[in-house]
Amino acid sequence: MKQLLIAVALLVSLVASAQDGQKKNLVKVNMLSPIVRTGSFFYERKISSNSSLQLGVFYTGSKMDDLKLRGFGITPEFRYYASEKGAMEGFYLGPFLRYQSYELSELNNKGKLNTFGGGLLIGKQWIFTKGISVDIFAGPSYNSGTVKVTNGTDNFDLPGGLNGFGVRAGLTVGIAF
Repeated sequence: MKQLLIAVALLVSLVASAQDGQKKNLVKVNMLSPIVRTGSFFYERKISSNSSLQLGVFYTGSKMDDLKLRGFGITPEFRYYASEKGAMEGFYLGPFLRYQSYELSELNNKGKLNTFGGGLLIGKQWIFTKGISVDIFAGPSYNSGTVKVTNGTDNFDLPGGLNGFGVRAGLTVGIAF
């Protein structure tokens, strides 16, 4: 978690040193993630007049009923903007991939879950005059993985979004530079 915070601090420091008026980069935080005890951060970079690449990372220490999760994920995403304003503003489609790695504990069971998956988002992003961004998105996802049991049985009660079909959604606030 400390490494994530250091990386975000370095990216934010780049905002102060941005020389030209073109905003080709965004650093964002998902405002909904704390609801599930997760920190979720994104870096988006404009690559053409109507597309961008985004890299998201998260770390969680959440609990769902008796299941405790501790781990991280990484989410590369391509975004195609279908608006007149071009890349990084307006409506977009975002196909993404996702890798997740968790340590699990539930009652007397302990294990490790690694998943790989992807999905498709639809969203809308705004960048205001001071460089503040707001992005809202949602879409289906699918993750497939295996649990390696380290103690107990393999009776983990996993929610659908961790291993199977789920929904990825968020509301981010960030800084464009």
